[in-house]
Amino acid sequence: MKDYFMKIQSVIPGSIAEEAGIEPGDVLVSVNGKKVKDIFDYRFFISEEDLLVEVQKPDGDILEVDIEKDEYEDLGIEFETSLMDEPKSCTNKCIFCFIDQLPKGMRETLYFKDDDSRLSFLMGNYVTLTNMKDEDMDRIIEYHMSPINISVHTTNPDLRIAMLRNRFAGNVMERIRKLTESGITVNCQIVLCRDINDGAELDRTIKDLASLYPGVNSISVVPVGLTRYRDGLYRLKPFDRESSRQVISQVGTWQKRLLKEKGSRVVYIADEFYIMAGLAMPGYDEYEDFPQIENGVGLIAKFRYEFLERLDELDAPGNKKNITKGPKHRRKISIATGVSAYGHITELVGMLADRFEKADIHVYDIKNDFFGENVTVTGLLTGRDLVSQLSGKDLGDELLICRCMLKAGEDVFLDDYTVDMVQNELAVKVTVVDNNGSELVDRIIGTFDNAWQGTVDSL
Repeated sequence: MKDYFMKIQSVIPGSIAEEAGIEPGDVLVSVNGKKVKDIFDYRFFISEEDLLVEVQKPDGDILEVDIEKDEYEDLGIEFETSLMDEPKSCTNKCIFCFIDQLPKGMRETLYFKDDDSRLSFLMGNYVTLTNMKDEDMDRIIEYHMSPINISVHTTNPDLRIAMLRNRFAGNVMERIRKLTESGITVNCQIVLCRDINDGAELDRTIKDLASLYPGVNSISVVPVGLTRYRDGLYRLKPFDRESSRQVISQVGTWQKRLLKEKGSRVVYIADEFYIMAGLAMPGYDEYEDFPQIENGVGLIAKFRYEFLERLDELDAPGNKKNITKGPKHRRKISIATGVSAYGHITELVGMLADRFEKADIHVYDIKNDFFGENVTVTGLLTGRDLVSQLSGKDLGDELLICRCMLKAGEDVFLDDYTVDMVQNELAVKVTVVDNNGSELVDRIIGTFDNAWQGTVDSL
């Protein structure tokens, strides 16, 4: 089975590997006599200038290749699995685990709980560190796998053990300190559970983690996600308007203090808290360099900034005449979004529509019937909910949806509906748009006609 992970899927044309006679279907055996455990061993070993690479051919013959190259120069090999190993599964039984709240009958991969530091480095996944041995920590440091994203939740040892239901979960500060003192940058996440790790416990966690700044580069505070599939699970209360406002006020106090003491806010609040609280989002600059953007923190502020910046570009001298005139014929565009983003998208699209005499853009908020009303983010919408709630609606000539609804690199929703299925059932062209305000502007404008598209492309 291990050979599968070391199997070479492709070799880049003109690369060192191709010149050395390494081919797709070969299996990597060793580099400089060392067995390769995973992608990090491989990257570390091939960083040297002089290599002896050993591969096994499909017929079983062994090929040994001497390679001289520049330091850190890549060989041009792509493997069948990105890790060259099985991802490490999670042994925690967290009281808030989202995967435990999934309904039955979904694709098998959605039920896999990973807690792999390599995926944290490669893909930005969050890990708890509870499933790591000391040698795993040492490898992170030796290979300088930085940054690493860590799910902390609380720095109170007893409370963390209880929340993660793992007796090895209490030493998180010790492990984070070891990483930061070794030059590893850490981004931390606090999944906030009402009446459990909020209040005084949240103050303690922020204080402890911020004391390790700049090694701890950022901290995000996100509300626990609760689906309707919680029968038999730990009873958790969703945040509401008042409790969300309390969190914003509490964390805001820390932001002001840390900005004064350390020159950075360090801790950031998830967009959902502001939406639930009914408060305006912070400004673009308040997220600094958006260190938690992959965790959905600051997405709306960034999206709004990109959207308005693009509108300003289109309003520049020489473009304004075309913008005002718009297309020759009225076109109808529809946009589907989650409940939490609906108000913001509607406001922005209204600004865009005001610049066109013949633009007819309708935004639809899609309620999450699949997971339940407490789940309001766009990224967890399903194809089935799109179809059921948009059927019979006037969708115009084109329906725009956000790429965050889909599996990475594929046109598949969480419920295994495909974009083609949604398109066929709704009888409308469906266009996938990246989660970028500038692209949404261009997609809306670009749908009008070819002549107008040419004007946009030339800007």
